[in-house]
Amino acid sequence: MAKCEICSKEIAFGIKVSHSHRRSNRTWKPNVKRVRAIVNGTPKAVNVCTRCLRSGKVTRAV
Repeated sequence: MAKCEICSKEIAFGIKVSHSHRRSNRTWKPNVKRVRAIVNGTPKAVNVCTRCLRSGKVTRAV
């Protein structure tokens, strides 16, 4: 579910490194919201990251 339908931002994987340099896997999840937006002239519920909402790439349905 955690994928933006506008910019395709999704979960990123990496390695967490502690002070003693022990390494373990971790994830970064995007801040994805389910909003009603205008898509092709009709309102539709889409999963959108907050950066796309803030930058105006999505017009919300009122």
